[in-house]
Amino acid sequence: MRNSPDATKTRRHQEDQRGFVPSCFRGWILAAAILSVAAPAAAATKAIKAGRLVDATGKVVRNAVIVVENDRIVSVGTGAPPAGAEIIDLSRFSVIPGLIDLHTHMTYYWDRTPGTRPLSQPRRPPEVTVALAADNARLTLETGVTTVRDLGASNGTDYVMRDQINSGKMVGPRMFVAGQGLSAPRDGAPKPDFKQLADVRVTAGSDWVKVYGSRGSYQSVDTTQTLTYDEMKAAVDAAHRKSRPVAIHSYGPSGVKDAVRAGADSIEHGIDLDDETIADMARRGTVWVPTIDHNRYYIDAKDEFGFAPDTIPPLKAYIEKNLESTRRAFKAGVKIGMGSDAVYTMFGQNTRELEWFVKAGMTPAQALATATTIPAALLGHGRDLGAIAPGYFADIVAVEGDPLVDITAVVNRVRWVMKGGSVVVDRTGAGRAGRAGRAGQPVSQSRPGR
Repeated sequence: MRNSPDATKTRRHQEDQRGFVPSCFRGWILAAAILSVAAPAAAATKAIKAGRLVDATGKVVRNAVIVVENDRIVSVGTGAPPAGAEIIDLSRFSVIPGLIDLHTHMTYYWDRTPGTRPLSQPRRPPEVTVALAADNARLTLETGVTTVRDLGASNGTDYVMRDQINSGKMVGPRMFVAGQGLSAPRDGAPKPDFKQLADVRVTAGSDWVKVYGSRGSYQSVDTTQTLTYDEMKAAVDAAHRKSRPVAIHSYGPSGVKDAVRAGADSIEHGIDLDDETIADMARRGTVWVPTIDHNRYYIDAKDEFGFAPDTIPPLKAYIEKNLESTRRAFKAGVKIGMGSDAVYTMFGQNTRELEWFVKAGMTPAQALATATTIPAALLGHGRDLGAIAPGYFADIVAVEGDPLVDITAVVNRVRWVMKGGSVVVDRTGAGRAGRAGRAGQPVSQSRPGR
């Protein structure tokens, strides 16, 4: 997401271009920890009985038994659960890997105070922002998303949120974060050194470097390119030298073309991609995160934001162009990733992008891959995220229905979520169903989970 004439993420969350100052954490890390919710503890060994295990290849294992020890999957099969294991009976459901949302802004929170709008809230202390954003984290988990790449926050709030989740002080998806994005100067200010800015972000603690290569954000679909190819490449090369990948935002085709040429690992947004750019993305293995659904959200939430009526037709037109480019890119073999670009009241709708992907010509299994195997590989975790297999993190989601037939089973009917071996969402009453005896049968019943 990027600049609009009226409001921008970077304008609302100013940060000195010299970078994040670690001393800003003093005094409020503890406060944020106290205000956040402690993560549930994971029992040592669990055995999940799934009616249907589904993965992004379209493979189905019926009556699967998934054995989990602490935060990892140790076995997947159809035999009896090991003796003494805690049994979780999901035999009425399909289970899929925990999903990955490649584009969020987790710290963008609106408390719906009367007289305010998401973009006109009073400023909050960073520690309060982190504590309130726990609600966005919870809503994200409820969609089956157990991992996010968060592409833009101010004052180091995303760093703190990531670390609190990793330490178990807050319940939420694991986060790969970028801190403040790099953008063109405003109001005639001199051009910065983008190599230096990228170095500052890495030193501050960013897992990714986010670069804004164009305008476009919220109700604005302005496609004007704001960074040159050379500026993009300076940032990309600097980040890559520090082993950090780069995501470049571009609403328009020229910015996408230059971002791909500059070596960006992923491209965010974009329309009217030409054949040359699409072929270059496919050849390089660049992941495109089109974020089609986020403009649908802005249309639906126009009254919350107070958007003028004349902003809606351009948003609708952008969606159609975005979808058409996605259709062409997918057909040409470009890797597509699911990214919601969730802000404010969009959390809880993180996976609606999958429906657009099916409209773009994907099978439900291919759409599922955009939220599992493809983003896991992009994040450098292709061997422990995005699949239900031995050695992988125990990120498992139960849905009602068959996701290989109807992708809305994933979008609308998530019933249970495990993240890292802990049950974080349970709408089934089956979260804890007893323990296995010698024959693998439950020997006692416990009260249903949450």
